Amino acid sequence: MQERAWLAHYPEGIPAEIDLSRYTSLVALMEQAFAQHAGRVAFNFMGKDMSFAELDRFSQAFAAYLQSLGLAQGDRVALMMPNVPQYPVAVAAVLRAGLVIVNVNPLYTARELEHQLKDSGAKAIVIIENFASTLQQCIANTQVQHIVLCSMGDTLGWFKGKLVNHVVRNVKKLVPPFALPQAVAYKDALHKGESAPFTRPQIGPDDIAVLQYTGGTTGVSKGAVLLHRNVIANVLQAEAWYGPMLKGLLAGGEQIISVCALPLYHIFAFTVNMMLSMHIGGKNILIPNPRDLKATLKELSKQRFHTFPAVNTLFNGLAHHPDFDSVDWSHLKVSVGGGMAVQSAVAKLWLEKTGCPICEGYGLSETSPIVSCNPVAGKAFTGTIGLPVPSTDVILVDDDGFAVHGQSGEIAVKGPQVMAGYWQRPDETARVMTPDGYFRTGDIGTMDERGYFTIIDRKKDMVLVSGFNVYPNEVEEVIAQMPGVLECAVVGVPDEKTGEAVKLVVVVNNPQITEQAIRDFCKGKLTNYKHPKLIEFRQELPKTPVGKVLRRELRQSQA
Repeated sequence: MQERAWLAHYPEGIPAEIDLSRYTSLVALMEQAFAQHAGRVAFNFMGKDMSFAELDRFSQAFAAYLQSLGLAQGDRVALMMPNVPQYPVAVAAVLRAGLVIVNVNPLYTARELEHQLKDSGAKAIVIIENFASTLQQCIANTQVQHIVLCSMGDTLGWFKGKLVNHVVRNVKKLVPPFALPQAVAYKDALHKGESAPFTRPQIGPDDIAVLQYTGGTTGVSKGAVLLHRNVIANVLQAEAWYGPMLKGLLAGGEQIISVCALPLYHIFAFTVNMMLSMHIGGKNILIPNPRDLKATLKELSKQRFHTFPAVNTLFNGLAHHPDFDSVDWSHLKVSVGGGMAVQSAVAKLWLEKTGCPICEGYGLSETSPIVSCNPVAGKAFTGTIGLPVPSTDVILVDDDGFAVHGQSGEIAVKGPQVMAGYWQRPDETARVMTPDGYFRTGDIGTMDERGYFTIIDRKKDMVLVSGFNVYPNEVEEVIAQMPGVLECAVVGVPDEKTGEAVKLVVVVNNPQITEQAIRDFCKGKLTNYKHPKLIEFRQELPKTPVGKVLRRELRQSQA
């Protein structure tokens, strides 16, 4: 193990190690928050507050309901919702019932959803009605026996709830027709749970809390097994790293308010927005659709807030929006950029417009997610991914897994936040873990003399679109099924808005296969961000002598 050079450059007051014995489970962490902060607002959604006491009461009722279905400890429950209050209620309920969360991207197609439900073996799903038609298309091929159906207006009170549901269903037409006769409405589930007995299970640090699905180099989406202790460790690491900023606000008795625009099914928001905020008694402003920049800014114009975790695309989109100045940014203390590289031009503009620098961090689903971060009090944009957080070792390794010094290498991470492995895939786990317990990230980086890491390349062929992983194999597999496509390859190319964009290079033997025909073919088979943005037709693809497509050559040929 190398000497941790970064410790000498830690900001004052940040410990080298965190105390992992503070909580035995995420349930213990949440229940302490429910008791300690009962009267405080935990979540705000469309102007309606939910207190910690309400979150406690609702989640216990929902946990009792889940147990009444006959679900046994360790069974998996899928959650497929945007940022609505039912999400944190369901998260707390699933964990309190001793069950395992399977976070699902609500934008998934039926094909993608079916794979995740089958792979995880989920027996129940909590889903918002907007995406129920997707579930209807694939549920027969899964082990799902129980469905809890939510609506946008469930938590907004009788009048506003009815109005919001009417607009969502009939005006905006965001709920395609579906038939799931076995589904139970969210409110009915809560009502049933209130009178059902709740059995408190024994939950320990080594029990599984979350299956967080991530793409694979093979194109197969795999579940990163995050134990209770993995997520707890990352919450405490984030708390320690935010320490200098938190101390000042908390000392003044102020409640930390965060903008929750990143989706809670994404591990960054799950840990940093939801779990860290609960732990410190903070409040989250839930933004259900951050891509609607106008609506997001309208919501933020009614609020004051201190922290804003986001991806480069969102910072950029907001900063360029004409309504940007309708928001009071003066209370913003920390803007954390993650999920994709923060561009220096965006960081410069954000600092000019808000007075708050973007503090770039780095993490992965497999590391719960935070590995490293720039100091939160710094004003200068470093272009690095910062220093490893407390209790974390980061080294650079060569292709054989041996540590390298003074040169670039694959970033490998060891710490209490690193996953237990991939769900039921020991071969894939062995491929990414070194014998001495380091997780190989697939990112190539360098480290300077102060311990700051910089990513210079990606070993994997993954494309990063606005912070979302797109695996070329998966996109290629879908497009290769199109009649008339002889062969195809997918690469990532630089994109001003999204960091990278998906480019398809394709060889066809049918002149009727146009760009539009390919785009139409992808609809319903791939989530939008996986669709090729650029399509190039060629006579042949560059290959190695053994016939392997040279993706690197395709990337380099991009003008």
